[in-house]
Amino acid sequence: MLRLPVYLDHCATTPCDPRVVETMMPYFTRLFGNAASRNHIFGWQAAEAVSYSREQVAKLIGADPTEIIFTSGATEADNLALKGVFETYSLKGNHIITCNIEHRAVLDPCKHLEKQGAELSYLNVRENGLIDLNELREAFKPTTILVAIMYANNEIGTIMPIKDISEIAKGKRVLLFTDATQAIGKIPVDVNADGIDLMAFSAHKLYGPKGIGALYVRRKKPRVKLTAQIDGGGHERGIRSGTLNVPGIVGFGKASEICTEEMQEESERLKRLRDKLELALSGVDGALVNGDKEYRLPHVSNICFKHADSENLMINLNKNIAISSGSACMSASTEPSYVLKALGLSDEMARNSWRFSLGRYTSEEEIDYAISEVTVGVKKSREINHQLDQ
Repeated sequence: MLRLPVYLDHCATTPCDPRVVETMMPYFTRLFGNAASRNHIFGWQAAEAVSYSREQVAKLIGADPTEIIFTSGATEADNLALKGVFETYSLKGNHIITCNIEHRAVLDPCKHLEKQGAELSYLNVRENGLIDLNELREAFKPTTILVAIMYANNEIGTIMPIKDISEIAKGKRVLLFTDATQAIGKIPVDVNADGIDLMAFSAHKLYGPKGIGALYVRRKKPRVKLTAQIDGGGHERGIRSGTLNVPGIVGFGKASEICTEEMQEESERLKRLRDKLELALSGVDGALVNGDKEYRLPHVSNICFKHADSENLMINLNKNIAISSGSACMSASTEPSYVLKALGLSDEMARNSWRFSLGRYTSEEEIDYAISEVTVGVKKSREINHQLDQ
């Protein structure tokens, strides 16, 4: 039976898997100890749970558990990586290469670092949302200390050629950092096979709880060093102080374990549903799929409906279907998406584009409903626009 409203905004956040909630519950009440309390069983139990969860998270990305630093989320991990590298390697250089369609959690810290004396190079993307590797090669300077390129874009789902980017960076003896928030748990990511030195991601994007994330920090070949951005207790190998969120970490671990076991089958199912949705909506006159159609996440489709005013469409849909006109962090802005503008879309086309992101509990019945409602909504929106133009 179809239950409304239909949620198709999983790039913004995902529901917590009931298996994750069940695993977390004892750590709010019975097993409530502080993982830093080393003198009694409550602390030992908490520390043991954190250790096991660290192993679960590490396994998902092919890392060693000692390379996982728990944070409050990907935004903190992004800040720790960017600012921590800049401060640590300042004697080597001050130049950072990034991309103009990065998430604000990367772009804003980069702007902050520019005020601190950093030199930033912002790579453009082609119409498909991918960077030009030759432009990347040309951007390096003797003072380059970091390349920061996201694994998969949060608005269009485009997957960057991280392995190729890594090979270029390694050839220059420069560290590679990637925000993989949208990719982890959706597609296979292996930090060693991909040549990643630092990587940020969050639990709430992979059916875990909000308020917990991680930064992967490579320990050898090369050993990456970071200057801590939060001091006070020396937690997490002195890189990120603060009492550990044990229930959140336990949930993060369980969510990672589930993704490790079910990701392939889940991604295949979501790709099939995504393609069905996209094929049907692409048949709407004036519809255009944004981004690369091959190198992208299996559950994301960003579609522009020409001459269908986004506000009118939102009014027609928002009670029954949850979709997004951009990233969650920019939803309050009236400006068109800077990501879509970077692809070459006009302001109007960018405003009239919508992101559909499917998830673990998305059903075919929900997709059929969305196809019907969006098709009707686009038609109504265009009729209103036509009347206003007369």
